[in-house]
Amino acid sequence: MADRKAPIGVFDSGVGGLTVAREIMRQIPEERIVYFGDTARVPYGSKSRDTIIKYSRQIIRFLKTQGVKAIVVACNTASAVALEDVRKELDIPIIGVIKAGARTAAAATHNGRIGIIATETTINSKVYTHFLEELNPGLCVIGKACPLFVPLVEEGTFLKDPITEEIASRYLQELKEKQIDTLILGCTHYPLIRSTVGRVMGKNVTLVNPAYETARELKTLLIEEGIGNTSLQEGQEQTHTFYVSDATEKFQQFAESILPCSVKDTTQINIEEY
Repeated sequence: MADRKAPIGVFDSGVGGLTVAREIMRQIPEERIVYFGDTARVPYGSKSRDTIIKYSRQIIRFLKTQGVKAIVVACNTASAVALEDVRKELDIPIIGVIKAGARTAAAATHNGRIGIIATETTINSKVYTHFLEELNPGLCVIGKACPLFVPLVEEGTFLKDPITEEIASRYLQELKEKQIDTLILGCTHYPLIRSTVGRVMGKNVTLVNPAYETARELKTLLIEEGIGNTSLQEGQEQTHTFYVSDATEKFQQFAESILPCSVKDTTQINIEEY
């Protein structure tokens, strides 16, 4: 059995997965996180399936060197195209971010019309559509690729800029015309522009953030596997570790702005060595 005190590995193509890390810290504060952001190779959404699987394997090999007891693929694109392949190769639990969000959306919709915004690769994989239709064959699922959202979020300075609002308006017009009542933020970067998306879609559309549901799923998994950390003393805070493949200072500044903890040390590594 894995060491209960061992950390949880969390990875993404960049800063988006910090939205998942943030929820894990809030919901399971006793757990320690080792986070890897592949900032040198972001975005994943325009990459081929084979490339994304290769990147995911490299990152998982690195996380294994850190002694992680479970892994969260905090990237919708990698969850969509690589998760099932890499799961077969692992001897520790691994979860993605897609199924938890899809279940929430299926339960939330009143008119059966669900929209998904995500990267091109995630939309083209139709993984959300297939899973939602398994849950309820009567659902109408409309996907919309929003490739410019990830670079805008990674840039950091455009989160509340009129440029982002204008791009969101153009991307989301089609979904508004289809009269969806539930919208899945199908990329872990997108909760960082949730307020903009919410304004554009209007108050009658429920926004589903898979990061929240993924943290809940992880908590359940740790209990079921008997590997949850039970040794943290009351009032004691966990120390988390952060790694990136490029742009350390920029990542650190961004992480400090959205996480409920201090990000004192972020280490750059050459992920191609793994």
